[in-house]
Amino acid sequence: MPLPSDFVFSQHNLQDYLDCPRRFQLRHLERMAWPAVQSEPILEQERHMQLGEQFHRLVQQHQLGLPVEILEESAGSDPNLQTWWQAYLRHPQTELPPLRKPEFTLAAQFAGFRLLAKYDLLAVDPGKRAVIVDWKTNRRRTPTARLRERVQTRLYPFLLALAGAQLNGGEAWQPDQIEMIYWFTAEPDNPQVFPYSEKQYRSDEKLLRAWIDAIVRSADQPMLMTADQEHQCPLCNYRSFCERGQRAGAWEDGDGDVTDEGDLSSIDFDFHEIEEIEF
Repeated sequence: MPLPSDFVFSQHNLQDYLDCPRRFQLRHLERMAWPAVQSEPILEQERHMQLGEQFHRLVQQHQLGLPVEILEESAGSDPNLQTWWQAYLRHPQTELPPLRKPEFTLAAQFAGFRLLAKYDLLAVDPGKRAVIVDWKTNRRRTPTARLRERVQTRLYPFLLALAGAQLNGGEAWQPDQIEMIYWFTAEPDNPQVFPYSEKQYRSDEKLLRAWIDAIVRSADQPMLMTADQEHQCPLCNYRSFCERGQRAGAWEDGDGDVTDEGDLSSIDFDFHEIEEIEF
């Protein structure tokens, strides 16, 4: 089917496209519900996802100013969640700008479609500095080289520079005023910092346009399956549909990153309440 004119691009569906165009088509265009589980053991995976969601809620509430004493009660007794929460409290990111915007959603028109991102935290000092923080509950720290190439690392600062003027007194952020930080529960004392720049902004603009253009041109025909069958297919819900295996891959073989913002294109946003910039 052709790409709908109101399709919303997010880091989640763009990453699916880069990992496997066919997965993007099945999941985000055809919206196929396929029964294959993503990984084994399924109960462990689901539990980790639930704990990741609880951790993000705790951090959001803390960034909004709720006292630690109250949040401690809602943290429960799960040892993993307690470990993450205590690691977060011991590493408070004191160098962040003072104005905090947790769970902040930003959208912009770009290449004929909407780009949309939901930030775990935006910390800004208008006219000076903007920091994107993403909390990761992966079982292990993602290698720097892999993080650098992830869609999230490109899209989030790009979109802030493109459409974040509302957080900067009406003036567009300069790319070199922006940086992105990944903070890992697995290594709380070793966050990954990516400074942004005008050069990177132009590179990301070019890549995002190219990806969207490629999707538009191929949306009405069967998209290719990934060539990286060894790494992509075992942890994909559609592996049996594509005849690339019946059994789910082992959960420990994946990153365990369960803090993705999900398919934001399915969320009922009032886009009139989200600042947009034509581009």
